[in-house]
Amino acid sequence: MKWLYERAHTHRDKLFLNELTYGDVLDLTIATAKRLAPHLRGESRIALWAENSVSMAIHVFALSALGIETVLLNTNLTEREVSEQMISTGVSTLLMSEKMAQVLRTQKGTYDIEIIDVSTYEYSHSQVDRQYLCFSTCIDTDFKAISPMHIDGDVEDSTDCESNLNWNPCDETVFCIINTSATTGKFKSVPVRWSQIEAHVKASAKVLGVEEEDNWLVVLPMFHVSGLSIILRTLYNGTRATIREKFSEQVVLDALKTEEVTIVSLVPTVLQRIVERIQAPTLRAILLGGEFIPMPLLQECVRRNLPVYKTYGMSETFAQSTTFNVQNYPHKLASVGYPLEGVTIEIRNPDEEGVGEVWISSPMLMKGYLNKESIKGAFNTDDIGYVDEDGFLYLLNRRKDIIISGGENIYPKEVEDVLYGMDGILECAVIPVSDPKWGQVPVLCVVTTHTEKDIVDYLLNRLAKYKVPKRIVYYDTLPKNGMGKILRQELINKVERA
Repeated sequence: MKWLYERAHTHRDKLFLNELTYGDVLDLTIATAKRLAPHLRGESRIALWAENSVSMAIHVFALSALGIETVLLNTNLTEREVSEQMISTGVSTLLMSEKMAQVLRTQKGTYDIEIIDVSTYEYSHSQVDRQYLCFSTCIDTDFKAISPMHIDGDVEDSTDCESNLNWNPCDETVFCIINTSATTGKFKSVPVRWSQIEAHVKASAKVLGVEEEDNWLVVLPMFHVSGLSIILRTLYNGTRATIREKFSEQVVLDALKTEEVTIVSLVPTVLQRIVERIQAPTLRAILLGGEFIPMPLLQECVRRNLPVYKTYGMSETFAQSTTFNVQNYPHKLASVGYPLEGVTIEIRNPDEEGVGEVWISSPMLMKGYLNKESIKGAFNTDDIGYVDEDGFLYLLNRRKDIIISGGENIYPKEVEDVLYGMDGILECAVIPVSDPKWGQVPVLCVVTTHTEKDIVDYLLNRLAKYKVPKRIVYYDTLPKNGMGKILRQELINKVERA
């Protein structure tokens, strides 16, 4: 947390999170750590379950200053899944917002569960199997009644604070733990260390640039690397972030129009719904990633001169690994970008066309999953793709999504990209379904008013026959997670059961 400590000295009166300055956030972080400390004696790792808010960010900062690793939990999880992830990551204390505490009570079917409000100074930690704590997302400005800061030296012990706060953790200290794939299968836990974060924010600043008046809109979830990385980039750069609880089309459009936002991170399903309505005179970058991006959407962004930076990354690499400005490289729209500084992309086991497994090595890469073997060298992303002569990476599909039908490889992304070129296709996903003759066949899940014949005729004119979906299933909307990603496994399960 040295950046927070330093920025509060160099940028004390500059806005940082919403209407709070860097000085405000440091004061609130110290006060929050003071209030958390009595409840967390002896804890080295706890779980945090909360929606986006300034208060959530401050609690993450405070836990780090206390030397406690934070397991960030997806707000879409059920109480059963929360419990499973707590057990798996070895934590016994759950800190949550008031909203998530209400969810917990409802799902447990009891209001008798003891949930301690950390705003009290009372020592509450007892010898129980599980401790539930909650905090308010409303900022209590009275928090600021704390002992003076010591900016120019080490933090001094104080009778006002029951724990020595660590503002300069070593590079290998774990800041947080992010669980991946929790909504579609067995999750894996990714410890995020300060060395990864520092490498990321420096490389990201070089490719995106930094301007004094930057204000990054945060609508992607902060329990995920996509939202959390924005907060940490902002902190490192000494700029500003505007946090909103969650995405809605109007929230994004209003913020872009009235909040002097200069940068926003979005996923394609979100941008597709608002691209024609964006009015943002101060906007200088739209970081777009999180899933495969339809070519017609990118072409529309280029036509509208929107400053889209296409990006590719994952929790394991702490967000961005490749990025590029589509306006500068309109002939590279199918690419996911050029590697950030320090990132090496390797294609292993390529076929005759150079398509193979995408492996990444970089200082942003995790050391290994929690309680699993350490990574030695490069990391297998499980993506399939190739690198062109200029070093730009192209992805064809996730390996797990490839459909093998009668010995032929079918890349769902290729079919989806073609289909998005058809007017009136709002959403689509091509999924594998078991077939006794072919092993698997492609099935199209789609949101549109086009008839099946229209769709099939359109695809047959553009794709080999074996790539054309054998069935079409219509939806009013496709299921998505909190990031806006289409839940393919849920679609597979529904279609297989039908």
